[in-house]
Amino acid sequence: MTEKDTETGVPDTPSQPSTIPDPPPPPDGGVQAWTQAVMGHLVCFNTWGYIASFGVFQAYYQSELGVSPSAISWVGSVQIFLIFFIGTFSGRALDAGFFYHVYYAGVFLQLLGVFMTSLATRYWQLFLAQGICTGLGSGLQFCPVMGIVATYFSSRRVFALAFGLVGSGTGGMLFPGLVKSLISSIGFGWTVRVLGFVMVATSIPATLLLRPRLPPRRSGPLVDWVAFKEPTYILFIVGMFFNFWGLYFAFYYVGAFGRNVLGLTYSDSDTLIIVTNGAGIVGRLIPAYLADRYFGPLNTIIPLTIGASIMMFCWAAVDSSAGLYVFAVLYGIFSNGVQGLWPSTLSSLTPDLTKTGTRIGMGFTIVSFACLTGPPLGGALIARSHGYIGAQVWGGLSFFLGASILVAARVLKTGTEIKAKI
Repeated sequence: MTEKDTETGVPDTPSQPSTIPDPPPPPDGGVQAWTQAVMGHLVCFNTWGYIASFGVFQAYYQSELGVSPSAISWVGSVQIFLIFFIGTFSGRALDAGFFYHVYYAGVFLQLLGVFMTSLATRYWQLFLAQGICTGLGSGLQFCPVMGIVATYFSSRRVFALAFGLVGSGTGGMLFPGLVKSLISSIGFGWTVRVLGFVMVATSIPATLLLRPRLPPRRSGPLVDWVAFKEPTYILFIVGMFFNFWGLYFAFYYVGAFGRNVLGLTYSDSDTLIIVTNGAGIVGRLIPAYLADRYFGPLNTIIPLTIGASIMMFCWAAVDSSAGLYVFAVLYGIFSNGVQGLWPSTLSSLTPDLTKTGTRIGMGFTIVSFACLTGPPLGGALIARSHGYIGAQVWGGLSFFLGASILVAARVLKTGTEIKAKI
């Protein structure tokens, strides 16, 4: 390894022979870099925006299929589980140079799942189409695209990734809005097909313009086991596991709470979901800007997690529609801030850019099990206690435990120095 190679900080490993030149530094801006961020926004619009809209489907399926809330939650939870779980595989595929293969397969599976959902009339059909097929398609797209965006930025990486993830908010407003406006006039099937046509239109530019920047790292393990020797990385993943365990419960059940407890109409309950997702645009961009400019992503995500915990506890005291809308806005800001900063923080804990996809994917896969079990567990707590208080307290405690572990990770990394940016 040459002296120049040592200065770049890229380790000399068997998976990176010295005969391969080091990749150039990230452009950290410019037309091509921000184009990737915009395309990342469109991918998140189609994947997370659709998934974040599951609350409107939760309400519709409960009224039309006669299936328990917990059972219906499994459809949405499987989507989130798969979008994270296969991150280890799709992220490693990015590093190995197979981005286009997994991305195109992901677009195909997602669209197939959406259009098959429009034909479904039974629970098992919805589970296969909306849960498994759409979840697989989303997972094959999301992690590799976030990995690509991360490699184009250095000092602006947190904001660029958050800008991409804002697609969850824009999609999370548009898709429920379309369902709310169309389902009563054209029916469930054609409403879902309209969502599919929107995804087709937004997938075309992303398919044409996404470009991997780094040369492929063909060899190397599927899992970067060295990461599990880094206590900060381990604690961060464990803390985020508990955060995501309780995070999506409110997204799925805030509408049902409004109808069942406060007597809101179906239309008003859909509006709550739109408000929660819309507030996420603020919750993702402003914390990302502050993290980039002043504090660092790990320092910023901790107070957001504490805020989400407080809001989950406060939800138990909501007894009016005005209070529920206030909760929806504040929880949307805090919870979306946590979601928006978590890939950025993972990326910041990965010093070797050639392993970005692999290590982000590893974190996604571990957290996927929290996303799989969280909303169904919340639904089971609702059914067991014949009310929401038990699930609300569980969600608040889950966030609180997650925040405590993130504090431990931060202290382990920087000590007690308050002004350390990380």
